[in-house]
Parts: sequence; structure tokens; C-alpha cells
Amino acid sequence: MGWAEAPTAHLAQDGRLRLIHGPIDLIVTAEGPAPAVAQAHARARAAFAPLLAELAAELPRLRAAHGPAPQGAVARRMVAVTAPFAPIFVTPMAAVAGAVADFVLAALLLPGHGLTRAHVNNGGDIALWTGTTPLRLMVCEDPLRRAPGARASIAPGDGVGGVATSGWRGRSQSLGIADAVTVLARSAAEADAAATLIANAVDLPGHPAITRQPADLLSPDSDLGSRAVTTDVGALTEAEITQALDRGEARATEFTHRGLIRACCLALGGQRRILGPSLERLDLTHA
Repeated sequence: MGWAEAPTAHLAQDGRLRLIHGPIDLIVTAEGPAPAVAQAHARARAAFAPLLAELAAELPRLRAAHGPAPQGAVARRMVAVTAPFAPIFVTPMAAVAGAVADFVLAALLLPGHGLTRAHVNNGGDIALWTGTTPLRLMVCEDPLRRAPGARASIAPGDGVGGVATSGWRGRSQSLGIADAVTVLARSAAEADAAATLIANAVDLPGHPAITRQPADLLSPDSDLGSRAVTTDVGALTEAEITQALDRGEARATEFTHRGLIRACCLALGGQRRILGPSLERLDLTHA
């Protein structure tokens, strides 16, 4: 698959750089002395320019759970990041947004970069470097209302280099019913893959209030094939919501114990679960 248009770059008034090519839309934030920021932006543009074409050339492999090693740097990273989650079904595409963000962030942070802080936001999947200043993020638990449910405080020594969110209401297909699952991990690619799999686990298999369709009927080139993805979630009881979140929390706990993630926030139907020291619950009683 190819895209006729060339990649574009736009510098906003607030100093952030926006990079767009086909379905990829990045917001690049680089902080520090003006010359260092300008040089970082130039490196980001150069790294971004060939990315989409390189990924498109290897899409058949990236949409398959198994196969030969790909050639491109981002594609290889996608395969390497998703492999530790086996035997759970996952394709490298589960890490694509995060891997792209990681790659562009790495271009910002070449030796001698001179920046004080930087992050790359790829549609909500964020690769970040905190420098010496902690970074605070709001965690959305309801994409429709954009309601926050937790706050992440990421300090330089926390081992967190990426944040990603997944759920059935998001831009990608989901096997589960989570409104949102946000994961903090060593990299955006790892957070991206883990958030996808934890969101898949928040589920009530066979429940009559949940509508599903084969993924390839909704998107013929879906990496999920004929697996049933969630298209609507009807009314659930509090007990059912708890049961579904229990399933997701069990998977998140496993990933935490295995060192695959640092923290996680799971949300469904107004309930939430928070795991990990980098996340704290918001007091929403006066919101």
C-alpha cells in the first residue's frame, strides 16, 4: 500500500513540531536551548520521512504473528517488543504506534543533543524522556467524555519511557470491552503492545449485551483476521464490570511481575483499577 502525498512538517506557535504522513500524525515536543531544539527538529524530520514507506513494504509480515525477521529498524523493534508476550496471540502491529514514537524520540536524543526534556505523541501513544524534571500526565478513563481517572507522575529514575492507551472505543480494534487501559513501560512500543493485550483481557465472553463482529469484515486487512472484535457494549451490572476488570487486572499483574510493564490503569463503566507506583488515583468527588 502506498501514499501519494509526501510527509509534511508544521511548527506550531507553542514550539511543538507536527509530523504527518498518511495515517501517522506525530506531535513532537523538544525542550531546551533554541539551537538544540532546532537541530532536534531537523533530526526528527529526517528520521520520520522514510518511515511510512518502510513499514508499508513489510506490512504482510507485520500483520502476522509469526514469520521471518523484517528488515526495517522500526519493524524489527515491533517484532522484538511483542515476542515476550507469547503465547498470547499478538502481531507486531500491536506495537506500531509506540515503535514509531520511540524511533523519532531516539532521533531527538542522539549524543550531545542538548535538550532538557522531550516526548513524541503518536495519537496518544507517547515516547518520553523526562530529563531531570518529573513529567505529570492525566490518564483518561472514558474516551467519549475525555474524563480523567488517574494521574501519572513520571520521574527520571522511574524506568518509564513510554505511555500507551487501548480500549474498544479507540482507533484500533479490540477483543475486549475496556473503556480504556493505560500502561506505563520502558518504551512506548512495550506500553502499546501491553495496553492492547490487557484491554483484550477485560472481557465477558459470550455476554449478550456485547456486540462483536469478525475483524476482517470491518477491516479486510486487519491483523486480527476473523477474530471477533467488540463493536458495542450494552448495560452491565456492577458485578459484571468487576468480573471483567478482574480478568484485565490479572493479566496486568502478570505483566508487572514479568517486568514487561511498570504501571497500569484499567477503566470500565465508571470503575477503575490502578497498579504501580507511578500512578495515583484522582479525587473526582469535587470535579
